[in-house]
Amino acid sequence: MRRDLPVPMRDGVILRADLWTSPAGEPRPALICRTPYGKDSDAAELRLAAKAVARGYAVLLQDVRGRHASDGAFEPHVHEGRDGHDTIEWAAAQPWCDGRVGTFGLSYPGCAQWLAAVEAPPHLLALAPAMAYGRLREAARYRGIFDADWLRWAWLYMAPDTRRHLDLPGPQSVGEAFEAWEREGFEETFADLPLGDFDDLRTAAPYLSQWLAQPPSSPWWDFGDIVERLDRVTAAVLHLDGWLNDACGPRGAQACHAALCAAQGGSRSRLVLGPWSHGVPAVTGGWREGGRDFGPGAFLDYDALVLDFMDEHVRGIPGPQGRAAPVRFFVMGENRWREAETWPPAPLREHALHFGPAGALAQQPPQTPGAGAFDNDPARPVQALPSRASSPAEQAAFLAAHAGRLLVFETAPMEETLTVAGEIRAELFVSADAPDADLVLILQDVAPDGTACLLMDPRAGAVRLSVAEGPEPRLLAPGETRRVELCGLWTANAFPAGHRVRAILCAGWHPALARNPQTGMSEAQSAETRPARIALHHGPDTASRIMLPAAQGARS
Repeated sequence: MRRDLPVPMRDGVILRADLWTSPAGEPRPALICRTPYGKDSDAAELRLAAKAVARGYAVLLQDVRGRHASDGAFEPHVHEGRDGHDTIEWAAAQPWCDGRVGTFGLSYPGCAQWLAAVEAPPHLLALAPAMAYGRLREAARYRGIFDADWLRWAWLYMAPDTRRHLDLPGPQSVGEAFEAWEREGFEETFADLPLGDFDDLRTAAPYLSQWLAQPPSSPWWDFGDIVERLDRVTAAVLHLDGWLNDACGPRGAQACHAALCAAQGGSRSRLVLGPWSHGVPAVTGGWREGGRDFGPGAFLDYDALVLDFMDEHVRGIPGPQGRAAPVRFFVMGENRWREAETWPPAPLREHALHFGPAGALAQQPPQTPGAGAFDNDPARPVQALPSRASSPAEQAAFLAAHAGRLLVFETAPMEETLTVAGEIRAELFVSADAPDADLVLILQDVAPDGTACLLMDPRAGAVRLSVAEGPEPRLLAPGETRRVELCGLWTANAFPAGHRVRAILCAGWHPALARNPQTGMSEAQSAETRPARIALHHGPDTASRIMLPAAQGARS
């Protein structure tokens, strides 16, 4: 292995990379992974690199601009398009590369691949972006609500290396940062309003101020819109994501797959969706979500999946993936993989569930007008229930702890298995006695014993009422009932006979989502908050409902 190879960018900044290849040094196709986490620190990337070299590839692991061994200033995602393009073309011209290049990586390295691919580097033949967004603006905010996990990400994973570079006080390794996070109770400190008003973040992660200042409608975010530029991508793409991953991931994978199929005719885009949370170990079974045992078949050999794809599209070696359907997805509850030619699988019928009085969720809409209401105080937010907390006791404790601060609706027990696969949508009629409020719709599969498992990350069902109708904010008027459409709640799940569909409505998910002050001001602008009473209306003229895509026609 050759360490810290200097790779020049078009503006003269030098990035550094480690080269993995055979001792003989003969020209080989190259696979590139670009990361902000340290090119020699991720066990999954190092393992895949070693396997790739054994298969006949050269592998380049590179620190992105401003991180670890690379020069320049780090601005998340901003430089990855041009720097990725320049790295791919530089590698293709090296004596150890035969001119054929592919890219791989999960999370930020997955996003970095996309940003490079839409710059159309001529030598890029294939990419495998796993658990990546399709639009950065949607990853930063879920329908107007800032994803506060970015603060945690910056302080724990990004700030230590920045402090080391700039000789700033504070933790200078990820391990030290985690220790300080627990010791100082930063989970709550970082959630204080106004959001991001924390001296250390302003110096060690100054880009967060820019993120908080830019509304989702701002053209500043345009550089991170992948979906709109996929007509420039001619490389083959392997999309991989999980139902329980951060909501921007499955949403991005499916949007990018659909856009590529429209641009390329679908022959060079593959979509794999499993029952996973975030990270390679979630895919391989290194860690598992609680509540349900999906069986050993739920987990995949991530390295083999990526390398088989690269063999086919970079090296031109026919393999098992060449015979696979374009879409492969795992049905939770049924606990098996299905394949389809298109996503969502067709044909579908829509199974509507209507909100009604006394917590009812039924196929027939209520015949008389009604409403259920709950209170939300940003100073006492609803605490997010860990995805692994699915036992009857944990669920009962959560509901009891938040009594009066959420609404719970359930169907009657299923008489026969209902299998859904695709996009769940919701139409909600909502009012509040405050200028603004957030709404979070959480969907669960509830077993007869009370075990309740998520169908997707709760952030998928989050919306700020002031932007529910469009990107430009419009505050609530007194007495106004607003129609809210939620889409992009993607899943595949079988509800066996005896199971129930549960829908929980609340006005926050702390600390994952930033708190809405409910004053009409942004969480980045003001520390002042006010309580609100929020109502969900149901009846003939306000038919609040959920539409489930009942699966038909997908083959096993």
